[in-house]
Amino acid sequence: MLKLYVQDFLRYRYLLYNLISRDFKLKYRRSVLGVAWSVLNPLMMCAVMFVIFNTLMAGMRGEGIENFAVYLVIGQLLFNFFRESTTMAMSSVMNNAMLLRKVYIPKYIFPLQKICFGLVNCLFSFIALIIVMIITRARLYPTILLGLYPLLMLAVFSLGIGMILAAMAVFFRDVIHLWEVFTTILMWFSAIFYTPEQFGNALLEGVIALNPLYQYITAFRDTVMYGQLLSGEQILICGAWALVMLALGLLVFKKTQDKFVLYM
Repeated sequence: MLKLYVQDFLRYRYLLYNLISRDFKLKYRRSVLGVAWSVLNPLMMCAVMFVIFNTLMAGMRGEGIENFAVYLVIGQLLFNFFRESTTMAMSSVMNNAMLLRKVYIPKYIFPLQKICFGLVNCLFSFIALIIVMIITRARLYPTILLGLYPLLMLAVFSLGIGMILAAMAVFFRDVIHLWEVFTTILMWFSAIFYTPEQFGNALLEGVIALNPLYQYITAFRDTVMYGQLLSGEQILICGAWALVMLALGLLVFKKTQDKFVLYM
């Protein structure tokens, strides 16, 4: 099955590129600032949350964090990438129903395209991270390049989730609304603006550690903020979650894709 997917991908890679390019142009069409919004948006959100968690909700921010601004923006960028890319992938098949009825296109191309588009936006948004690091005089470590591993594994993980959601949304439209609620809950268990250790509750720390997003965000922070090499455990956990979810996504999508046209 994997071999067939790879063959289809190579055959339709130009279509994938054109779809990503189309979405990119549509997103910033008639926008004065254009791509700059990919940088300004996370910067403004970081500024707002930084003020909130340093004043109104000071007790909830992580204690002992050397550079809270960088810690916060990393968590925001990676979580927003996951949430936005999976949300777009969820409705990607339904939004292209007319096209699928007219010509043959591998259906998985559409959720894949949304994940790739989300990754491109995320990479542009990392300019905001660099700006925050410069402003706060954060130290730049050579290990920053190792952050590509958890980021790419998060993209693969998101693709698996996106394919499952895309298949489910065709048959159950309520999934779209439920996913929004679920990701809101998930955000609070991803240690974006706190450290699990600050609660002093071993059970809660264990629950947070089970969250794959927490593992990806922590691995990225370790390489970028603290100059640490990825541990064998981090490499294994990040890779395992990505591969398991991708395999599950491919399986669910393949089992249901022949019935999509009947329900769209």
